[in-house]
Amino acid sequence: MPLDFVETMKRWRHHLHAHPELSKRESETAAYVCVALADMGVEHTAGIGGHGVVATLKRGASNRSVGLRADMDALPIAETTGLAYASGNAGVMHACGHDGHTASLLGAVTLLRDDPDWAGTVQFVFQPAEEGFGGAQAMLEDGLLSRFPMERIFGYHNWPGLETGTVMLHNGPIMGAAANFAITLKGVAGHAAMPHTTMDPVQAAAHLIIALNSIVARNANPLDPAVISTTRLQAGHANNQIPESVVIGGTFRALTPEVMQMLDKRVREMAEHTAKAFGADASVEISGYLPPTINHKAEADLAAAAAEAAGFPVRRDLAPTMGAEDFGRFLLEIPGSYAWIGNGESKFLHNPGYDYNDEILPVAARYLATVAKAALA
Repeated sequence: MPLDFVETMKRWRHHLHAHPELSKRESETAAYVCVALADMGVEHTAGIGGHGVVATLKRGASNRSVGLRADMDALPIAETTGLAYASGNAGVMHACGHDGHTASLLGAVTLLRDDPDWAGTVQFVFQPAEEGFGGAQAMLEDGLLSRFPMERIFGYHNWPGLETGTVMLHNGPIMGAAANFAITLKGVAGHAAMPHTTMDPVQAAAHLIIALNSIVARNANPLDPAVISTTRLQAGHANNQIPESVVIGGTFRALTPEVMQMLDKRVREMAEHTAKAFGADASVEISGYLPPTINHKAEADLAAAAAEAAGFPVRRDLAPTMGAEDFGRFLLEIPGSYAWIGNGESKFLHNPGYDYNDEILPVAARYLATVAKAALA
């Protein structure tokens, strides 16, 4: 792979890393992608499902088609890397490597544009709002698959701790389903020295947090992975007042829709009945549902075979993660697979000291291009 091509991908990534944008605000990121595509002379359409961009390459008379996807949004995290290209947007950083995903997909565009050895249509999907804001769903609702037909779709995520450049492909689940919950417990406020005149929601919240942790332990089959985490607790402001209300926030996750339905049901029931035991009222809001990312076996096998044929180290043995990815939403509509590509020994995702490893840019670009050609063949 020419050195200047690798340096171009690094330049793309470093620019994106230095100019991160939050979900649903990726206007400058999308514009930068469009400029890069225009410089390559590649047809593209902007404004799909918000700030999404789709580029299209067609070659030959084949009616076969395939999609390749990368995400573009950043996170509300203050960067601590100290890199020369560190975020210039205070409190926002590419802590999940979407800058690298975008740059490597642009690299795949370049490789396939310059490669005469394939026929069909490749749709390059630059997706916004992946970080819990429904970007995949928004693109689908905006007619992604009807406007830009694709028979199958492929993507990847960089994976810290996995050997640099190693491609990991799962059969079946790879990333968990996820949903957020916010439980409001409402009681009667009053003086902390006279609790008998109040209805204390703090006590109810304390018992509810412990009770929520029993759901996985006693309602989920031990062989079906699931997790509930309470991550947020908001109550009063004065040490001498029992507040009127408490809000408990968190997330629950599983690898199958059936377990997710059970968790949803039991969270609601546990909140209602625990609140009632303490004389409080409970309201439960469940939001941000993401389906599990479940690879289709034929597509995972195809991607693994293509990666091996291209000389990449390939693994099939790692367990899935409860981290969520809305690529799974695409896989409910059309077949496809999602890979992990090793980022080496780096800080983990969503850490303020994390950085995408530039060494895997050419690996990821070539992986995507290779899998697209295999799918079209």
